[in-house]
Amino acid sequence: MRGAAMSLTAASGGFVVLLLTVSVVQGQDGWGVTYTSTKICAFKGSTVDIHCTYTYPPRIKGHNTTVERTFWFTKVQNKEPVDLRTDSDYTGRVQYHCAENSCTLIITDLRESDSAVYKFRFITNQDGGCFIGSPGVTVSVSDLQVQVRRSSEQVELRCHSSCNVADHPSYVWYLNGQKMEEERFSLRVSVNDHNRYSCAVKGHEDHCSPPVYPPVLPSVSVSPSGQIVEGSSVTLTCSSDANPAAKYTWYKENGHQQSQLFIRKSQLVFRSIQPSDSGEYFCVVENNLGMRTSRYIFIDVTYPPKLPSVSVSPSGQIVEGSSVTLTCSTDANPAAKYTWYKENDHKYHSQGPQLVFSSIQSSDSGQYYCAAENNLGMRTSQYIFIGVKYAPVLPSVSVSPSGQIVEGSSVNLTCSSDANPAAKYTWYKENEDSPKASGQIFTITDFRAEHSGNYYCEAQNERGRQNSTLHLTVGTSSPLLGNSAGMMNIIRLTLVVLMLIPLLLLILWTRRKKTPLSSTTEPNDYEETVEMDSPPVYEDVSDLKAVTAAETEDTEEQEDVV
Repeated sequence: MRGAAMSLTAASGGFVVLLLTVSVVQGQDGWGVTYTSTKICAFKGSTVDIHCTYTYPPRIKGHNTTVERTFWFTKVQNKEPVDLRTDSDYTGRVQYHCAENSCTLIITDLRESDSAVYKFRFITNQDGGCFIGSPGVTVSVSDLQVQVRRSSEQVELRCHSSCNVADHPSYVWYLNGQKMEEERFSLRVSVNDHNRYSCAVKGHEDHCSPPVYPPVLPSVSVSPSGQIVEGSSVTLTCSSDANPAAKYTWYKENGHQQSQLFIRKSQLVFRSIQPSDSGEYFCVVENNLGMRTSRYIFIDVTYPPKLPSVSVSPSGQIVEGSSVTLTCSTDANPAAKYTWYKENDHKYHSQGPQLVFSSIQSSDSGQYYCAAENNLGMRTSQYIFIGVKYAPVLPSVSVSPSGQIVEGSSVNLTCSSDANPAAKYTWYKENEDSPKASGQIFTITDFRAEHSGNYYCEAQNERGRQNSTLHLTVGTSSPLLGNSAGMMNIIRLTLVVLMLIPLLLLILWTRRKKTPLSSTTEPNDYEETVEMDSPPVYEDVSDLKAVTAAETEDTEEQEDVV
């Protein structure tokens, strides 16, 4: 491969700046390529023409030289240059205009990616007869831009290009696409002026700069859409159109306090969102031309009920007949529904956060709990014990051992009553001021006749007192409670007497039959015989059970009568 240097020319379409005007590449024996420039600066969207001429020896070793192929390239693959016409990056934008010993490359709709070094290559029929023009032409594609410089409440706009434009050309300004009268290098506007400004080099108005403008009203979105559940990943996105590009800041509204700064990015990401993240959010977008604030977006984090808490009102002691309210509360979103239950009772007692007893009874005592539920889950509270305070009910009394009370035996009197708090028991004997004993059980270890009488048990707590009475008698099988037991003993006594009368009559009749008619016995003697035979009757009577003191006196009167 050979290199040489000689004069060149270049042509360009659109706005093109030729930085160097001559580039000659020449090899030995007449081989060479001549470019019009080593550097070209062109604006984005314009068209550039890169021209060269080339030379070669007309005859080598008796053989005429002919050119078989010419092309331009920027890339080399497998040590072989790639023809721009086959490069996908230039599809539809490259043309060759080649004639004898000259060739022009035309690139339309220039892109910033087209910035590269372009070289020309031609291939001849001679052995080793190919030549590349080095170092080639460096093309820089630049976008005409409006530079923004802010000071206080004003903004200075300057038309700028990275290409060094010679001779201080004039510039044309555009307001919202309409040409302005100003033809100067810079322009001053106000902050938050919601207009669009662009510029162009005069004479090349078809290659206008991109417009600059403050942010438009930002839009905000939530991803994923739909219900936001505690622990899920949620992303808030703020977007706005602005040039220069805007900076983003996310805030959370804190009521009357200053809003809380969250993050200086267009996206606010919650990896595992929590209920405390619920609230109103907004974003602010800003560039040197102005600032805009988005609408508020409400983040409502849903979650299942937390562990419910339960309370009792009024606090303190719960008295039978009073009004009592149990309240269940929990934190949940959506709001929880409440159900009240009593331990070991499968049916619910109330639906709603409150369970109200307008007149609570002792039967309402027990363990209660509430269940809080929404569409995300259910939680149950801890148990709360309701102990209703009430006075003792009428005590029940009993004697042990049951059956006949034998003089000298040990007797236990037992008293029991339902009460809350538990009752205290005191035993009294009728017509005696001082108590006989305290406690549920009163024991008489050596029962004597003087122990007979009425005893009563008094059950007492802070809410009230009740008492019950029983009667004890020596020789009875059980205490006498009321007149019905006495009546039963009288009936039994009467039946025994009626059964003995026929037996006595039979004995008298038998004896009388055996006595001689001449007997001197008087009728009074007969009556004495009867009286002498009557003691067995009294013995039977003494064995009767459950006789009261009054009934005993009646029996003694009957004995006297007999």
